[in-house]
Amino acid sequence: MLKQEWISKTEAFLKQQFDAAIYLDCHRDAKAYRIEHTYRVANIGRQIARMEGFDEAEMVVACLLHDVSYCEEFGETGWKDHGRRSAGIARPFLVRLGIPEDRVNDICYGIAIHVDDEADFEGERTPFALSVGDADNIDRFDAYRIHETLVHDRFLEKDLEEKAGYAAGRLCRLKELAELPMGTRTAAEIWRSRIAFYTGFYERLAEQIRCSGSVLD
Repeated sequence: MLKQEWISKTEAFLKQQFDAAIYLDCHRDAKAYRIEHTYRVANIGRQIARMEGFDEAEMVVACLLHDVSYCEEFGETGWKDHGRRSAGIARPFLVRLGIPEDRVNDICYGIAIHVDDEADFEGERTPFALSVGDADNIDRFDAYRIHETLVHDRFLEKDLEEKAGYAAGRLCRLKELAELPMGTRTAAEIWRSRIAFYTGFYERLAEQIRCSGSVLD
């Protein structure tokens, strides 16, 4: 099977799983977001793979399946376990695709550890496996997520003092995240670029807030 077929069949499998999910069917906004996020992660993963010399098709497949367990109802530990559950759903599908066994395990291990860095089966923290979580984390820091976060946190409902504190808190957190370890040099470069973009946004936001309550000297 041509490797492009791996990608197209994985896309079809993912959408089939999501289409059959009762929760996602009743929450179309969540379904749309999960699909869009998944494609962004897959494209980031492909960029990392291309620069690092990984198999691009394998990385795209891994990223497409990293959140496939959102097709299930989450229990009390559902979010924390969703990487491991996604790996469990992905493995038999990957075997049916005809992907070699050692590559199936590397793909599944990357999927399993992308949430809390733990898997429920033996595997190695290879640069490839780490890149699944890196791509997922990188997508959390771009223009779309700025908008989504501000809406989620009801930024416009805050008073001026609360807005100032919010921006300061985000800047503090960004300093902590700046040196988050990545599995590859490529991911680290993309990560630093995203953090710089976020920092610039919140610095400008903080300055606008500072100028919004009085005439400054």
